[in-house]
Amino acid sequence: MKNLKKTLLIFFLTSFLLINGQTKKTSFLVNGVCEMCEKRIENALDIKGVNFASWDMKTKMCNVTFNSSKITEKEIHEILAKVGHDTQLCKATDEAYNKLHHCCHYVRKDFK
Repeated sequence: MKNLKKTLLIFFLTSFLLINGQTKKTSFLVNGVCEMCEKRIENALDIKGVNFASWDMKTKMCNVTFNSSKITEKEIHEILAKVGHDTQLCKATDEAYNKLHHCCHYVRKDFK
């Protein structure tokens, strides 16, 4: 039921926001392993310019709807890297990665 509500919310929010030409939607891989990672990733993207962000623990996919006049996709990746999560465009520093809780230490590998 929780997933159904989340899916419906995503659908309606995305439909509403995409009416505006500056609103863009993107999906990309973000390394992480647990619910703590999910909370950290989603909280990091709770910023001006990002209308919606959701990370799926199983697929490692992050779905983001954002206002491209306020933030770029590259900046979104950089924000996630700063909190310790590697993305397809940005790799977290070793320092940021090492600050993650031990259960959040994912296997670091290059995206292809």
